[in-house]
Amino acid sequence: MGALVWGLLAVCCLSGFLLFRRRTLPAGLEGTEPARRLSIVIPARNEEANLPSLLESLRSQTFRPWEIVVVNDGSEDRTKEIALSFGCTVLDSPELPEGWTGKNWAVWNGYQRTSGDLIAFLDSDIRLAPTALASLVRARERAGGAISVVPFHAAGKFYEKLALLLNLLGVFAFTSFFERSNPRQGLYGSCIVVSREDYDRMGGHAGVRSEVLDDLSLGARFGEAGIPVANFIGAGLVSFRMYPQGIVSEIQGFAKSAVLSTGSLRPGTIALVAAWVVGLIASESFFIFLGSSWAIPLAAGYLLFTLQIVYFTRYVGRFGAAAIVLHPLSTLFFLIVMAYSAYQVVFRKQVIWKGRQVKVGGKLSV
Repeated sequence: MGALVWGLLAVCCLSGFLLFRRRTLPAGLEGTEPARRLSIVIPARNEEANLPSLLESLRSQTFRPWEIVVVNDGSEDRTKEIALSFGCTVLDSPELPEGWTGKNWAVWNGYQRTSGDLIAFLDSDIRLAPTALASLVRARERAGGAISVVPFHAAGKFYEKLALLLNLLGVFAFTSFFERSNPRQGLYGSCIVVSREDYDRMGGHAGVRSEVLDDLSLGARFGEAGIPVANFIGAGLVSFRMYPQGIVSEIQGFAKSAVLSTGSLRPGTIALVAAWVVGLIASESFFIFLGSSWAIPLAAGYLLFTLQIVYFTRYVGRFGAAAIVLHPLSTLFFLIVMAYSAYQVVFRKQVIWKGRQVKVGGKLSV
């Protein structure tokens, strides 16, 4: 029986390596970037804590953006004043019409104010290394179509580090080799770069106006229009700190997409993710079987998965040694988020985000 446990844990651990692809952005060499005009669109709702860092990082870019448009989406803090102080074009998002989600409406209106031939949609919590825009433009030129980046997660407080497993699984979903051939491959919404021509061709955010998971739906729409989609990981160039506002916003943020996002994945990706998670949870239960023949292989599995997580987090995020060694806490957090997400989607038929309740299917509740 012990040999069977060894074998199953090895297979489950191996599935993680099949899911993870170290697809980083190409280096952006100063002075060699294509002569393109890059417009930045930043939707911002109560982002006074995040926006200054993003705008400062945009100032330091070796490849300077053509324009920066910040869409003030009903903020009740100093978001608008901060954007104006950095010299950005600031647009107050018009009243939200029926059938639109807040972010989609803000991004769509921001896009209408741009004039560049390349468009970058950035969330306010993004941070860019000085050569990041150059690398994004170069990656887009090489890959064609639309690209997105899964940012490196610079977790701060203890509760933020509980998202270790959720971040790993998010990267798996975007780097799995099964997804390369997925005609409905999604994009990661925090950082998307696309040409104006391709964005207009697929209908832009107007085409996904009611979607809670606008980024995944955008990727699918690009695929339907015959426009290629490519995803990268942002280690060293594109990062973010996801939920410094508190654990409630962290749970709400992950829960709004945790269950819904699985619908766009290939069965092969889902199977490998399930195998990896089952193996991880099994190894974390080794203490229950102390004194049995299962104890040693499960404890060895715990060490094996821990070393694997150490490797993955070099590219996924900064969570600290304690969070990695004590990864069962992150697993417990993952299970709580999944249960809450299922409750919202299945029973309440709506998710909560940024003070808004959005029905699954997109309509604004309050």
